[in-house]
Amino acid sequence: MHTPPEPPNRSPRREMHRRRVRMTLWIGSALLIVLGLGWGMFFASKGAWAIVAMDVATLLVGILIAMLTRYRRTRIAFFLLVISMFILICGVCLLQDIPTAQAPRSTHHFLLVLAIASLVFLRDDSAVLRYGVTGICCAGFVVLASSQAGIDIGYALPDSVRISGTWVNNTFSAIGMYAMVHVMVSDLVEHSSMEVALRKGLVRGEFFLTYQPQVTSDGRVTGAEALLRWRHPSLGLVPPDEFIPLAEQTGLILPLGAWVLGTACSQLVEWSGKPVLQALTLSVNVSVMQFRQSDFVHQVQAVMERTGVRADRLKLELTESSLVHDMEDIIAKMERLKALGVGFSLDDFGTGYSSLNYLKRLPLDQLKIDQSFVRDVLKDSNDAAIARMVIGLGDSLHFAVIAEGVETREQRAFLMQNGCHLFQGYLFSKPVPAEAFEVYVLGRAGDSSLTDPT
Repeated sequence: MHTPPEPPNRSPRREMHRRRVRMTLWIGSALLIVLGLGWGMFFASKGAWAIVAMDVATLLVGILIAMLTRYRRTRIAFFLLVISMFILICGVCLLQDIPTAQAPRSTHHFLLVLAIASLVFLRDDSAVLRYGVTGICCAGFVVLASSQAGIDIGYALPDSVRISGTWVNNTFSAIGMYAMVHVMVSDLVEHSSMEVALRKGLVRGEFFLTYQPQVTSDGRVTGAEALLRWRHPSLGLVPPDEFIPLAEQTGLILPLGAWVLGTACSQLVEWSGKPVLQALTLSVNVSVMQFRQSDFVHQVQAVMERTGVRADRLKLELTESSLVHDMEDIIAKMERLKALGVGFSLDDFGTGYSSLNYLKRLPLDQLKIDQSFVRDVLKDSNDAAIARMVIGLGDSLHFAVIAEGVETREQRAFLMQNGCHLFQGYLFSKPVPAEAFEVYVLGRAGDSSLTDPT
C-alpha cells in the first residue's frame, strides 16, 4: 500500500533506534580510545614501538569515529568501526594473544559483540549486506576460537599478562554482548508493541484516509489517490512507511486493505451526489497480499454492491513488485475486475521487475512515473530518459501516464514538453482530508465544472 512521501517526520521509534545506534558508536569509539591509549602506554614502557604505532592508529581511529558520530555521520562511523575493530581483534589474536596451555585466547570474543552490533545497525539494509558483515565476524570468531593460530614474531604477550587480560576481555565482551542483546530485545519489544497498537487502532477507528488530487496540465482535477494514515493516541501521526510494512509482515494489511477499499468506495458514492465531484475517479492502493487472496475479485464486487459505487470511478493501483509472483493469476483477476468496469494503474513504474512482455498483457488504464525519477528529472539525464521512456511507452500501449511527486513548475514543464499531462504532487496539493479536498476541487473548477464524460 504505497504512499507518497510526507514532509520529514521523525517518528519516536526511529528516533529511539537512532539514539541506540549512536550510543553503540560512542561505546565503540570509547573502547578503541581506551585500548589504544592503555596498550600504547604499556608497550611504550616495554620499548615495543611497532606495537605502539598500531595502538596509536587505534587511538586515532577511535577519535575519528567519535567525531563522525558527533556530526551524525553514523553510517560512515559504523563501517569504520567494524573494519577497524575486525582488523584490530584479528591482529591482536594472531600477534599478541597466542593461546597456551596456561592462558587460552580471549580477544576473539569481541567478534561476537561486533557481529550482534552489525545486525542491529544494518537491520534495514539488504540481507546480503546485513548477513554478509555478520557472517564474516562470526567466521572469524569460529576460526580463532577453534585453532591455535598465531604468528610469533616477538610481540606475543607473556602468560602473566594474558591470564589477567583474559578476565578483562571476557568481562568487557560479556558487557558488550549484553548491551547489544538489550538493544535487539528493545527493538523486538517495540515491534511487538506496535503490532498490538496496530490491531487496537483498527478496532478503535484510529485510521483515516486522505486524498491527493490528480490534476491535468490545464489545472482541472480528474481524480485523487486515497492514502492511508494512522493517528496513534500517544505517538501522533505514525509515518506510513513504518506501519504499512509492519501490517504486511503481520497480515493486518488484509483487514486494513478491506477497510480502505470500503471507505474509498463510500467516499466515491458521496461525491457522486455533488455535480462538481461526480466525475472524479479514486485510486486505491492494493497490496500484493490482498491480490493473492483467492476470493479477492469477489471481495471487490461485494464492496461495490454494498456501497453502490460506480465501477468506472474506482481505480486499483498495483506496484511492479506485486507482479513478480503469480503473474498469470494476477492477470486473470485483473481481467475479471476489468470486465466489471474497474480501472487499473501500475504504480512505481520503472522501479520493479515487470517485463514488457507482461506489460502489454496487463489490462491497465494508467502508468505512473515513479517520484524517484520525477524528483531529479531536471538534474539527472538517466531519470529524464526514463521519464521520456515511460511517457512514450504509455502512448504506444494506449495507457494514460501520470507523474507523481511533482513539486516544482519546472518539473511539470519538462513533463508537459515530453507529452505527460496528468500530475500528482505537492506542487498542486498535499494529501488532505475529504472536506479539504472538496474545497480544493471547487476552487479549481471555476466556471468549467467537471462533468461526467459518459
